[in-house]
Amino acid sequence: MKVVAFSGSARAGGNTALLLGRVLETLEAEGIETELVELAGQRAGGCTVCLKCREHRDRRCHGRRDAINACIEKMDEADGILIGSPVYFADVTPETKALIDRAGYVARANPGMLARKAGAGVIAVRRAGAMHALDTINHFFGISGMLTVGSSYWNIGVAGEKGAVAEDAEGMATMETLGKNMAWLLRLTAHER
Repeated sequence: MKVVAFSGSARAGGNTALLLGRVLETLEAEGIETELVELAGQRAGGCTVCLKCREHRDRRCHGRRDAINACIEKMDEADGILIGSPVYFADVTPETKALIDRAGYVARANPGMLARKAGAGVIAVRRAGAMHALDTINHFFGISGMLTVGSSYWNIGVAGEKGAVAEDAEGMATMETLGKNMAWLLRLTAHER
């Protein structure tokens, strides 16, 4: 089993990556292979609505040549998917939205591509907008037929400065529980995929 995590932060190694890292550490301790993909420094443009994904049905986006197709391929191969984002003006980053929109179009053009995979959103927030951003990610999982994983609280960590989320004890504990819950669900549904 494998879980791939995508950090949509423009800042490599920032709070979003730290939160995802805690989930991944927990999954690894549960014997699950993991990978972290950071979109920071990579080109990740939005959907052009060319609809070539529907024409070709080859599990690829044909509208742009950037980092997103490699992400879609990793999603396709994974059993579980984590998508993390900091909050930008009460929502996910443009890179995170590009990933969601383009992977969503490709998945809908290839029925069942993401169905029954485990998915969880993870949000790094300074003050407000976390729930809206988390809902944005969870809506992608829902429309893709995925199983959304929760924790002991909302999957958020609170911080401002880079690295400060490590001091959010409740947020980090929430990420650990999220990892345990995802591992449990993956083991429970392994024979169904």
